Amino acid sequence: MDKIKVVQYGLGPIGLGIVETLLSRPWAELVGVIDTEKTKVGRDVSELLGRAEKTGVKVNANADEVLRTERPEIVTHATSSRLKTVHGQLSRILEHGSSVVSTAEELTYPFAKYPELAKQIDELARVKQRVILGTGVNPGFLLDLLPIVLSGACRKITSIRAERVVDASRRRVPLQRKIGTGLSPEEFEQKIALDEGIKHVGLPESVGLISLAMGWKLGEIQERLSPVIAEKETRSDYVTVPKGYVAGIRQVAKGILAGQELVVLDLRMYLGAQNPHDSILIDGDPPLDMTIRGGLQGDSATAAIVVNSIPRILQLNPGLRTVIDLPPISPRLNLMDTDRSVMLKTF
Repeated sequence: MDKIKVVQYGLGPIGLGIVETLLSRPWAELVGVIDTEKTKVGRDVSELLGRAEKTGVKVNANADEVLRTERPEIVTHATSSRLKTVHGQLSRILEHGSSVVSTAEELTYPFAKYPELAKQIDELARVKQRVILGTGVNPGFLLDLLPIVLSGACRKITSIRAERVVDASRRRVPLQRKIGTGLSPEEFEQKIALDEGIKHVGLPESVGLISLAMGWKLGEIQERLSPVIAEKETRSDYVTVPKGYVAGIRQVAKGILAGQELVVLDLRMYLGAQNPHDSILIDGDPPLDMTIRGGLQGDSATAAIVVNSIPRILQLNPGLRTVIDLPPISPRLNLMDTDRSVMLKTF
């Protein structure tokens, strides 16, 4: 059985986690890595992982060269949250004839916010007979796919509510910056007004995925963002937040139809958050109430979801897909020859 040739695009904390996970899968062959950061270019990717054993795969800043030379079946992509930022990268990958699984949050459900871009991406993927998918933990799993899966046990559903509370002091530096840790309340509001990236990207996309799966045609999607102010000095390994300064965010997104809140997603992500957890409450017949105590560690789980999706992506019809199109994934260490032949027939 031939291995699935994979290129990783982007070597931030999530990208490196994807590489490490790929190297643990016997069915995957890492054939290239792409990143433009000068301190990484030319180095064996094993150095960036702190591994003594060399992989023979060196970081290359020239995406076209890597894609043209290595011709991967799949590119795992982790560079930015915003679709407008990554659109050129995604198009280049598809033009070179590779399928894509990306952590870009806005790609998980781009049809409402960016209908024209979504149409362009979908058409290109269909022409090239390739698949493109956005996924991750949030969006892509906890606040959308998991509630959708649980809803399968219900005869009818009135509403879906999901809550995620994250102690951000345990998360990567870019995330801590993204939620405004250490800013004064005035600085926080200024950055929000100037749209300088102080927010979690993806809650409206999760609302869209749930409504799509439920067949609900929402009248509107509302989103509200507010700072969580530190009640005492709070620290992480990277930042100290004085009392009265911003420790993180609370973000709520709602899907509303005729005044009824059909979907409510509540994300609280800040340093020192107590009782971290992920919970889903479905008001239906029967009702469902599920909680993951301690919450799911988002960084390692995102890398796992991306890699575990690869074998299933090759079973999808070409085009821009969502996680609700994806068959169930699992951390498979081996692929049977029969599975591989089925994948190739549909790829």
